[in-house]
Amino acid sequence: MATKTEKIYRDPQIGDVVFRKSTRSRSISIRVHPVKGVSVSVPYIVPYSVAQAFFHTRRQWILETMARQKEKYKDVPQVSPQEVEALRRQAKAVLPPRLAELAQRYGFVYKRVTIKHSASNWGSCSTLGNINLNLNVVRLPKILQDYVLLHELCHLRHQDHGHAFHLLLEHVLTDNIIKCVESGDQLALQLARKIAASKAKYPVDYVLTRAIKQYSLV
Repeated sequence: MATKTEKIYRDPQIGDVVFRKSTRSRSISIRVHPVKGVSVSVPYIVPYSVAQAFFHTRRQWILETMARQKEKYKDVPQVSPQEVEALRRQAKAVLPPRLAELAQRYGFVYKRVTIKHSASNWGSCSTLGNINLNLNVVRLPKILQDYVLLHELCHLRHQDHGHAFHLLLEHVLTDNIIKCVESGDQLALQLARKIAASKAKYPVDYVLTRAIKQYSLV
């Protein structure tokens, strides 16, 4: 198990910078995240003073990176930490039960599901069979929530995005959309009509992917 310790440095322009030591770190590295802020990964044997000196040599690069990210995400709605935690609670209440329901329906077996806050992806599936879901998924309409969940479940059998993965994904998505349409889901009905008219190689994935791009991560 990796040993970790943290230290906070408050920069007048950058804000709080987290210096995090870990036995897994082999060199000092800096990460600038649009949501989580700036963090510095420090090898366990390296003194904080050395890591802080390295941080100052990269300070201008950090400020420039933050400026680029601010411009890139300027139209993304900003939420408070309290709103994020409210979304996290809602996601934990809604998403794991639905994931379990879909997994049982289509014969998938996963080990663990974790709710995370990410600014880069809706979900992921590890080679160990663990599924990570972005708390933002709970903000999506139900049919698109199911798309994210089924996408990650399909990765339990196919880790890549090859032909076999897409055949499986198309199958389970089609069946799920039919069930949603039959239950009276109007958005599912609209998407089903677009899928029927699509000329894409994988029409269900194509239409649902375009639909989900209308929603931003916060």
